[in-house]
Amino acid sequence: MTVSASGRPADAPDRSHVPDGPGHHRPAHPAPAGRALKQRHLTLMALGGAVGTGLFLGCAQTIHSAGPAAVFSYALAGLLVILVMRMLGEMVVTRPMSGSFADYARLALGDWAGFTIGWLYWYAFVAIVAIEAIAGGRIVHDWLPAVPDWAVSVLLLTAMAVVNLVSAGSFGSVEFWLAIVKIGAILGFLALGAAYVCGFWPGDGSPHLSHFVDHGGLLPNGPGAALAATVVVIFAFGGTEIVTIAAAESPDPGTAVTRATRQVFWRVLLFFLGSIFLVVAIVPWDTLVGPESPYAVAMTRMGIPFAGTVMTAVILAALLSVLNSTLYASSRMLTTLCRHGEAPRSLAHTNRRGTPTRAILLGTVMGYASIGAQVLQPDRTFGFLLDSTGAVLIFLYITIAVSQLRLRARAERIEPHRLTFRMWGYPYLTWLTIAALLAILLSMALLPGTRPQLLMSLISLGTVLTAYAARRCTRHLRTPHPRQPSC
Repeated sequence: MTVSASGRPADAPDRSHVPDGPGHHRPAHPAPAGRALKQRHLTLMALGGAVGTGLFLGCAQTIHSAGPAAVFSYALAGLLVILVMRMLGEMVVTRPMSGSFADYARLALGDWAGFTIGWLYWYAFVAIVAIEAIAGGRIVHDWLPAVPDWAVSVLLLTAMAVVNLVSAGSFGSVEFWLAIVKIGAILGFLALGAAYVCGFWPGDGSPHLSHFVDHGGLLPNGPGAALAATVVVIFAFGGTEIVTIAAAESPDPGTAVTRATRQVFWRVLLFFLGSIFLVVAIVPWDTLVGPESPYAVAMTRMGIPFAGTVMTAVILAALLSVLNSTLYASSRMLTTLCRHGEAPRSLAHTNRRGTPTRAILLGTVMGYASIGAQVLQPDRTFGFLLDSTGAVLIFLYITIAVSQLRLRARAERIEPHRLTFRMWGYPYLTWLTIAALLAILLSMALLPGTRPQLLMSLISLGTVLTAYAARRCTRHLRTPHPRQPSC
């Protein structure tokens, strides 16, 4: 008899339930019937999940504001993401569920938490679908000025929608090859950059590590700037959690998530910290002021021909990967809400391959609407999409951490045999992570550049909570309760 990573026989059904929590003996929802995603899909998805435009383009602002200390900003943000993923991995392995963190929030905190985090996540990722489509249109328009950027945005969004509509397997295959492009680009940059910094490059132009002490030193703008940069950096890691959603469509979700969670550490260490370290070593931090990718600037300094064109192609691949995966994740989260009766059940309709076609189409239509709004209101739409979702990732991470605290205590009391994959330093590291995430929210409130994102995201949160309260009140009024006061 084989045993999965969740601690139960691999061929036995998961009959886990929560006998004493807000779920009131609610059985765990089964994973989708399809098992189209293979381990190789999930492995590459885990390795390349957070390697997107935020790394290739967003690091310029971070390096310019924090100086060489941006390496520490990425290290701190990466540590928080590693800890959150470890918590999520513990919950998924202990009790595999297709809804991932939204269902764990529901089990730990009640229906209101599952409803809130589910709808917030769906909205944020549908907004990211639009953001990436609009950004892709701008990139291609720079290459082909005669082609309208909105037409390119529609074309890119349509292409990724078709990929998702075919099957989960086609989504996984496309994501697999896009991840190879991203990872190959990072590994190539690491190899070439390390050779340049170490003096193994033709010529004698290597600065070695002098840029870490020149131009104002390691902390040219003070330690406060490095801490403030962490607020921006943490959003570059968004997308890491998608693998826990996709794992539900793999043969063994527990094993898949265990491997993916362990790979997060090496990915952060190698891809993010390694590449950012080399960028800072090659390019003086105070020269990164333009819109060009710092990686392209670094390769140009090394004398690599067509560096800008190569990096633009890689950025476009990263953008398509984010567009593909966010469309997938938003559709699966919407089907989770449908299963709980918190979204129209018709949206959970699947075709014969188990693909939630209507949920995918809804996200696509929302993307089209956002592209249209961008054409009509180019100065408002893109900024609104960014601001209204800016802090949602922090809300999600805090919810995961609180859910892990409650479900871990419950599991230790009732079913300790399921805890085969544990969070480090429980409960102290969990509490420390929550404190750090709350500090980031406080920093967002204090920093003028991020305050609008926090305010708009709080409005999004308040809107979802109000919708839940209205829904509950309406259901109460429709249900006769002769011995209870009306809503």
